[in-house]
Amino acid sequence: MADSIASGQFSEAVPSGGKKAALLAMAAEPVPFVPFITMESRGVILICGRGEIAIEAGNLLKDHLDVTVLIEPPAVLVPPPTTDFPVAKGKVRNASGHLGAFSVTVDDFAEATPSSPGALTFELSRDNAQSSCDIILDLTGGSPLFPSADLRDGYLRADPGDPSAMLRSVLQARDLTGSFEKPRYITYDDTLCAHSRSEIVGCTRCLELCPTAAITPAGDSVAIDANVCAGCGQCAAACPTGAASYTLPPEDVLMRKFRAMLIAYRDAGGERPIVLVHDESHGAPLVEALAQLGDGLPAHVLPFPVNETTQVGLESVACAFAYGASAMRFLLRARPRHDISGLLRTMALADSILTGLGFGSGRIATIEADDPDLLLEALRAIPSMPPAPRPATFRPVGGKRGVLRFALSELHRAAPEPASVIVLPKGAPFGAVEIDAGGCTLCLACVSACPTGALRDDPERPVLRFVQDACVQCGLCQATCPEHVITLKPQLDFDVARASARILKEEEPFCCIRCSKPFGVKSTIDRVVAMLEGKHWMYSPSSQRIDIIKMCDDCRVAAVAEQGFDPYGASNQTTRTTDDYLRERDAQRRNDSDRN
Repeated sequence: MADSIASGQFSEAVPSGGKKAALLAMAAEPVPFVPFITMESRGVILICGRGEIAIEAGNLLKDHLDVTVLIEPPAVLVPPPTTDFPVAKGKVRNASGHLGAFSVTVDDFAEATPSSPGALTFELSRDNAQSSCDIILDLTGGSPLFPSADLRDGYLRADPGDPSAMLRSVLQARDLTGSFEKPRYITYDDTLCAHSRSEIVGCTRCLELCPTAAITPAGDSVAIDANVCAGCGQCAAACPTGAASYTLPPEDVLMRKFRAMLIAYRDAGGERPIVLVHDESHGAPLVEALAQLGDGLPAHVLPFPVNETTQVGLESVACAFAYGASAMRFLLRARPRHDISGLLRTMALADSILTGLGFGSGRIATIEADDPDLLLEALRAIPSMPPAPRPATFRPVGGKRGVLRFALSELHRAAPEPASVIVLPKGAPFGAVEIDAGGCTLCLACVSACPTGALRDDPERPVLRFVQDACVQCGLCQATCPEHVITLKPQLDFDVARASARILKEEEPFCCIRCSKPFGVKSTIDRVVAMLEGKHWMYSPSSQRIDIIKMCDDCRVAAVAEQGFDPYGASNQTTRTTDDYLRERDAQRRNDSDRN
């Protein structure tokens, strides 16, 4: 960052002192150590291609790597005079893995025969052949083997009709031997995950957003493959519980950088700052180009470098506007390398909140540009808007969910028109749970499923309580409810932090007829008794068995033991066979047919 400041990225004349102080303060904010993972490659490469182009690539790499060439059918080509590597034909059905640990499944696989005069011939083919390698060079020109293929370490792809692109890929492949380190972008606590309970799926935000398929379901939680993860950060930005957290840097560190920059800018007399969030690989060169070849960024635009623009979550946006930002722009490539729907969701959610708090719309947007001049033009077109009238100074410390709640409360305090309740779009990580009280039986299955304790029971009486501040709108309660009476209501209520648990449903308890201890819901016990009494051989009007239902667990066991109830005993009970059921079924079908 010091180099950026020295290069004059804010060379527009007025008043650059505030910007310089802001950038220095941001750069001085300490960043914790980032953990790394290691990938090992022994140099075993699989080259997939069509015709002689794959053989040519193999010849270029044979002195550097352990080469195998897979010719995609139809494999009709003149055999090379000599080959120092195996040649086979086949079509890759699927592939998985990463640099140093790829697994490939091949259909129509056959190895080339030792002697093939005239045209290359192959042995008898077979499907479902398995292979492993460290590197894959894809020269087929077809669909990539992986989602967001450019982000998969060890997978190289080039258009076979472009010799220069093929040569670049060959040179890249040649250097992929040895040990390689990459950051562990995500820390993950599966105990906080709200993905699933009892095989019922709730939150799927991270699964929907991961561009590389590094995240997969794993029982009640998900699993994140750090070797496949490309570090876009969308899973961490969208995670409502904080189970997934970004490390480069963590959310609270990013928020402290916003704090240091904006407070320093304000203290130095700067006004109406616009925060330009950009990444290091694409945005930083554009900003540098403006400084070196043009007039630099406008004086009130504060560049904020991050590893990936998609890592920025709602907590960072909220704190930036609470600290006094007047607008925020995300600098993206004209053609993004991967899906950015996570960032767009964050922006839509932030826009709803900012609009609801009186900031108005248009405060947050993207700039999609690969040209410095287009970037400068877009920045100069941003209208001047007043920041929060009462800027905050809080210092964020702690986990994601906590700092997000705190940042939103501070934004509410600093807002021009602080509303108490803001309706949010579907998928927001805040909201209420509504139930149809008439259909709820107080089975409390929702309480067991709730991963955050937002839904609570009472051991003393039949009651369902709801703590809105803890709800992340994962949907597990709605999916678990056997009566289908639960509805999610996404909203941001700024009063819930001071409110006690709200009672959603309460009923009179049923007291044991033997010991008077409350043990269930009176309406439920009464309904069960009404359904069974006199309508089942075990619960005839003269039988005392119906009283068993009206007892608690302990008394029920004692009563059965004392009175010697035989669960299979009945004076009119007869043995029924399969033939009896079949005859009854056939008779019922005949009756139905006669009626029709």
